Amino acid sequence: MKYNIETPNKWIQPIRRGYKFCCCDCGLVHKIDFRIKKGRIQFRAFRNNRATGQVRRHLNKSGKEI
Repeated sequence: MKYNIETPNKWIQPIRRGYKFCCCDCGLVHKIDFRIKKGRIQFRAFRNNRATGQVRRHLNKSGKEI
């Protein structure tokens, strides 16, 4: 699975549903959905265990510490 590498403090325009966010320190991946309700932005997040396992396996193979 390929992820975009973003720079710190950069504003990101996510897609509305199924946006995947990966922590670069621990490899934890979340799927995030966004919506606008009554003029306010809302989001919900789910842990993606399968993608987290893939990222962490890749980090371990590259010798990076999690």
